[in-house]
Amino acid sequence: MTNTLHRFGAPETFQDDYIVFAMAARGINDADAPAKLQEFLRLALKHRPINVGNSLKGAMYQASSSLTPLAHWRRKDAVDPEEVVKSIDSCTTVAAVFDQPADVEALLLDLRRADLGISINISSLTEGARACCRRAGITRHSVSYSLGFHGDLNLLPDRHVLELSTMCGHGMISHNLAKKMMELVREGRRTPQQAAICMARFCTCGVFNPSRAMRILDEARTGR
Repeated sequence: MTNTLHRFGAPETFQDDYIVFAMAARGINDADAPAKLQEFLRLALKHRPINVGNSLKGAMYQASSSLTPLAHWRRKDAVDPEEVVKSIDSCTTVAAVFDQPADVEALLLDLRRADLGISINISSLTEGARACCRRAGITRHSVSYSLGFHGDLNLLPDRHVLELSTMCGHGMISHNLAKKMMELVREGRRTPQQAAICMARFCTCGVFNPSRAMRILDEARTGR
């Protein structure tokens, strides 16, 4: 089970959204876990991930309490992904985000050959994940589903805000931050890429998808 299952949106909005996790179970298969998790990320980096993260130490895009709002827009977008790899020094969960299924399939082929002995989890549309596994010659072990949103849905923000904020499963991207980024893009004060990277910095685990966010921001800007 993963909190990335609760990403909001119609099925067609997830065609560019694949998160591949690697994790070990403490006391069961955690021997040499840091080295295996580092190897997983190094394999992932060969296939053009758009984000990678270590849930305990941070991701490619990182926030900083020492920066003013103005400096936030002028600093380097991302840290060197190798820094994320080197930060793995314990039994943690790591993730790589992709916007092309072909890249996911290529990673799965490498992982099949590497046989790391740890759990690999793909979070995406069920059919999309199944197709990637099938083409890589892997039989899926199990599947988990999100049951969606229930209750008085009129109390929820609009669709674009939910699509952006739920890309951080731990709720670190607030509805108000997503609204503010949408306003800045509509007003032409920030590009969709700048706004997407800004939000990505607050998702510590590194599962935020900047490519999908840029598309959503552009759709909100143009009224689509």
